[in-house]
Amino acid sequence: MLVPVFTLKLNHKINPRMVAVGKYDGTHPNLTAATTAGKVFIHNPHSRALTGGRASELSLDSDISLLSINKTISAVAAGSLDPVGVNDMLLVGTQTDLLAYDVQNNTDAFYREAPDGVNAIAIGNLGSIEPKLAICGGNCALQGFDIEGNDLFWTVTGDNVCSLALCDFAGEGIPELIVGSEDYDIRVFREDEIIAEMAETEAITALCPMAPSRFGYALANGTVGVYDKTTRYWRIKSKNQAVSIHSFDLNGDGVDELITGWTNGKIDARSDRTGEVVFKDNLSASVAGIVEGDYRNDGNTELICCSVEGEVKGFLPASKDQKGNLMDINVEQEKVREMSQRKQNLLLELKNYEENAKAAATDRPSGLGNLDKGQMGIIPANTQLQTSLSVRMDVEGKEPHVELFVSTTNDTILKTVLIFAEGIFDGESHVVHPNNNQLSNTIHVPIRPPKDVPVDLHIKAFVGHKSSNQYHVFELTRQLPRFAMYTPCNDQVPEPKSSVAFTINERVQRIVMWINQQFLLNSELTCDGDLNAGFMSLRGSGPVFIQMKTAGQVTLRTDDMDLAGDLVQALASFLGLDELSVTADFPMHMEDLKEILVKVDSFHEVRQKLTAEMADHSNLIKSLVVRAEDARLMADMRNMRRGYMELFDLNRDLVNGYKVRCNNHQELLSCLKKVNQMIQKAGNLRVGKFKTQVVSQCRQAIKDNNVSALLKIVKTGSS
Repeated sequence: MLVPVFTLKLNHKINPRMVAVGKYDGTHPNLTAATTAGKVFIHNPHSRALTGGRASELSLDSDISLLSINKTISAVAAGSLDPVGVNDMLLVGTQTDLLAYDVQNNTDAFYREAPDGVNAIAIGNLGSIEPKLAICGGNCALQGFDIEGNDLFWTVTGDNVCSLALCDFAGEGIPELIVGSEDYDIRVFREDEIIAEMAETEAITALCPMAPSRFGYALANGTVGVYDKTTRYWRIKSKNQAVSIHSFDLNGDGVDELITGWTNGKIDARSDRTGEVVFKDNLSASVAGIVEGDYRNDGNTELICCSVEGEVKGFLPASKDQKGNLMDINVEQEKVREMSQRKQNLLLELKNYEENAKAAATDRPSGLGNLDKGQMGIIPANTQLQTSLSVRMDVEGKEPHVELFVSTTNDTILKTVLIFAEGIFDGESHVVHPNNNQLSNTIHVPIRPPKDVPVDLHIKAFVGHKSSNQYHVFELTRQLPRFAMYTPCNDQVPEPKSSVAFTINERVQRIVMWINQQFLLNSELTCDGDLNAGFMSLRGSGPVFIQMKTAGQVTLRTDDMDLAGDLVQALASFLGLDELSVTADFPMHMEDLKEILVKVDSFHEVRQKLTAEMADHSNLIKSLVVRAEDARLMADMRNMRRGYMELFDLNRDLVNGYKVRCNNHQELLSCLKKVNQMIQKAGNLRVGKFKTQVVSQCRQAIKDNNVSALLKIVKTGSS
């Protein structure tokens, strides 16, 4: 059994997901974490604690220094940004700025405003960008700063960033950036180009690199798993939430395991290949973070696990004689127990088969043989399970939806149907269990996918007779097309005003083939000349028309910019297009963008005005305090009272001004998020280098406050 090599009680609460280990002097690892009241503590058991500057020493013999940030901390990281130096730097993110702190010299390395906020920080090299970067993920945007605070990297992503990790995703020796966001997507960036996207079922709260091209992830719903490139190796789901994940070779086999810390205090290590638990332990409170470092300074790297109450445990990797037996169980006994359980299950299954065979071979004189057969669940040998998908818009009392129709080929009944599908049902599964008086050989299941992604429906059905005690389980998989929530419409529907146009070197029949694969059609679409296929959204976003001339000009007409981007990306993937430039015309979206940019300017003006007023009030408060205290010392109670009354009124004005400033900041963040999402949508209308070009040029136009150039870039792809 693996036991901790050290245990600490730090007597400081630790904020979840805000734990790091840094060698700030280049040699000794220091545990660093965000704690209450906008402070960061640094635990340094190797030398005296820091004093002066931002740091305050708790006591003369304390190992802990407190850094006052005086703002709500949202992210903490430690690492080296110096290409030649060995000292790590502490990075602290809040919802308004990023601080890089040189702990060794007790000075600020740089301080940068981050209007998009800082939700996650990753430190290291990215692609071909030479200096190491501190990459911050915030409100739909990613920013990278070098050691001097220069902004060398910026791009947008689909939603608020929850987690970041640097990993050699493509296995080419070049680090890529893996980004997890609130829109349930994992995106992989090679510098500012997205090279892969994986859709998950909840917000991605944690990411960690493992072997080359392999990384672990955790979701807000308690799911933990491992990806190898775009292929999911395994995943498990718990009723508790995973707070922190880390890769560490705990069992000494030369391959890193995925270490997970949970909200119930449990820590477990799982094989990166199978997800099998190889070790588990418990802390007395919820896990706050998991890191690694040579904390005892003896040349051995420990796995360090911290709880929110300040409890810290350190584990060494298993020695040679401990390999394969890290938990407090006897492996042989566990194997025997598993085999006994399998034996019992097989004996029970064999007994059922024997009773079925006996009932089938003999009929009772009383004539109850058929009843026995029914109770035994014996069904005709040619029984089959059939499924079909169709769009339903005419069901009374229900929204338009896709209907899954499940039936058997004879008079057997469907007792229960279970459907497993990612991202469609709560909990990823749906059970249909009709009442006994409503049992039949058909079941209709309404499905409403929230997003346009292809989904595999894994269906299990219990088939038998009404009198059956035992049922046969039929299993099959049916794929739901990506654009299943669109139904064909006729030419009488008015065409949308917005469109995306481009030219490709393909035949019309190839586009027709793509439509037949990606949409849910009652009969296959055919076309001999120019193509004009119309569809109506079941989600209420209006019609979409896919048009193509025989010369190769393609026009996608829809007022939904997100849908246009999805159509372009799906078509480019089907046709194998590495690069695609388009002309986009979305007049309503452009008007919205203009209004948002005007709002952003007004919010910035209000912010500057409020900041100036707050500074004036602060100076006035200082003079009022001095005057009131002078009056008190001179026993002039009348003037003292007047001074403190003025001070009270001024303080109330300051508090009200702060509330206005907070509301203004929230509105500003909301507008900036919409601007970033608009840039993301504009990029999503293109493929390859044209996508990257749009994002970078849009960013430059916003920097220059050039609205006309921004609108032109969104429309044509360049300024």
